[in-house]
Amino acid sequence: MWIPDSFFSSLLSGRISTLKDETGAIFIDRDPAAFAPILNFLRTKELDLRGVSINVLRHEAEFYGITPLVRRLLLCEELERSSCGSVLFHGYLPPPALLLFLGFPVDPRKVLIVAGHHNWIVAAYAHFAVCYRIKESSGWQQVFTSPYLDWTIERVALNAKVVGGPHGDKDKMVAVASESSIILWSIQDGGSGSEIGVFSLGVPVDALFFIGNQLVATSHTGKVGVWNAVTQHWQVQDVVPITSYDTAGSFLLLGCNNGSIYYIDMQKFPLRMKDNDLLVTELYHDPSNDAITALSVYLTPKTSVSGNWIEIAYGTSSGAVRVIVQHPETVGSGPQLFQTFTVHRSPVTKIMLSEKHLVSVCADNNHVRTWTVTRFRGMISTQPGSTPLASFKILSLEEAESHGSYCSGNDIGPFGERDDQQVFIQKVVPITNKLFVRLSSTGKRICEIQAVDCTTISSFTVRECEGSSRMGSRPRRYLFTGHSNGSIQMTVVWLFFYPHMCTTTANGTSRCATPNISPATSVVQPNRLRESNSSSLDLKRRGAEEESEAKAESKKKMGFEGAGFLGRKKVPLLASAPVLAEGGPEVPGAASPSPTKTAASPRHRKNESSCQDYGL
Repeated sequence: MWIPDSFFSSLLSGRISTLKDETGAIFIDRDPAAFAPILNFLRTKELDLRGVSINVLRHEAEFYGITPLVRRLLLCEELERSSCGSVLFHGYLPPPALLLFLGFPVDPRKVLIVAGHHNWIVAAYAHFAVCYRIKESSGWQQVFTSPYLDWTIERVALNAKVVGGPHGDKDKMVAVASESSIILWSIQDGGSGSEIGVFSLGVPVDALFFIGNQLVATSHTGKVGVWNAVTQHWQVQDVVPITSYDTAGSFLLLGCNNGSIYYIDMQKFPLRMKDNDLLVTELYHDPSNDAITALSVYLTPKTSVSGNWIEIAYGTSSGAVRVIVQHPETVGSGPQLFQTFTVHRSPVTKIMLSEKHLVSVCADNNHVRTWTVTRFRGMISTQPGSTPLASFKILSLEEAESHGSYCSGNDIGPFGERDDQQVFIQKVVPITNKLFVRLSSTGKRICEIQAVDCTTISSFTVRECEGSSRMGSRPRRYLFTGHSNGSIQMTVVWLFFYPHMCTTTANGTSRCATPNISPATSVVQPNRLRESNSSSLDLKRRGAEEESEAKAESKKKMGFEGAGFLGRKKVPLLASAPVLAEGGPEVPGAASPSPTKTAASPRHRKNESSCQDYGL
């Protein structure tokens, strides 16, 4: 042997016990595919890597103790790994240059949460938040940095398009929450920011997000907090304990532990209030009285003068998956039960209803079940009906004692537009520099994302950013990863694998208008039924007439008028008209001052004697 002290030299010298068969051959319980190139290297000192993974081969070479081969393979791995990433890598945002104070239970350098809206993203660290903006000419730029906070951030929300704010339409808003406290800032285009206020929900905040100009905070204990950008009013409402939620247009849908689905029309808040309460209306009640643990609302492109065909998929604590629908012709009667699947034995934690698939995830190690959805003219159909497609698991382990921000910053998805394929982002172990992108429909792994600087990925999200304001330019979808050293890395996963999936309009608006949701028949009151705006009706009728005239004229010119033409019917994009409040223009009363607006801001009083300053 030309390599001393290897596995084989010890084996042949008798220092390692061996097991031989009847012919005298020594049995070695290792991978034969990886053993072949190793044996060839021992014979010829040449390395043949065809059809063998370098990582697997290096692991085998380390087991056999072949040091020269291990060194060669390490060199091959370094040559393959680029500090500039692969073709999917898009950009790198270095850690912000801020003073940090050590001694806290959460690493202050680590990016806990990454969130985005339009061409803005916000990175939440332990005690401050940083906002970035992308422009086609200058790329990503750091715009705003929040003051230092005493408490550790657990939730973050961003609104990059505030319509009707105090500074016109140029305001941006970012909010962070920890336990029951919420702090909200307003950011101008120049980067200057001001604190709007500090609010309290009274109970731990489980979700923080924007619906239009409204900042919404929910808690599983049964409280909903809403702040309006126009009236500067903070309202806290008691409801049934909340187990899930989803948004559709200006509606907030709540799944509760009593088996009911409720909705709040945020467009009417705070114009429509009764006894200083939000208008919370019951939409549907589960026939088994199980808690609604997951919600997904899908608005089809099938639009009529009466509203949308609304489809809602939800999962329950018993593992049932149900689909309810509301027809435009039956507005006022409430949604009807359409399908039921009982394939999970654990509570459903996630659900997604899209154009082509129904995806549900249960609490059993993220067990996923998927179905293909059959549609006729855009509407869900029972002929032949939804058929099972795949069953797999998105294994994602958490730390034994993870921080409250971990679930928010490491959500597996699914991500993507609902009119095409979506993906899960899999982070197998908490401390890793790799993510796996898998199709939500089949679970197939389509790519592997690795940190370019080999740092630990602490958070991630998939967002769509509008880098250009030019007409016809399409938004780009990025995978943002926050890292333990404070950096943010961007990967254009979506456009590389699915270039046909950029189907949003140039301004990023949805194809579907705000739905016309009817409450359950048991709680319907005539004065609460939402009626369509007359101007909206005229607009839709006029659009339909113009479309039919254009089609008739086109058929005449092409010479097949009166003959059948087989093809896909495209739904016209209707301009959305403003929806007035029910009962005519109501004048809102004077907004009551927030009872928590006077709360002390969690600004840190820097104490030089007790804290030591460190730069990132």
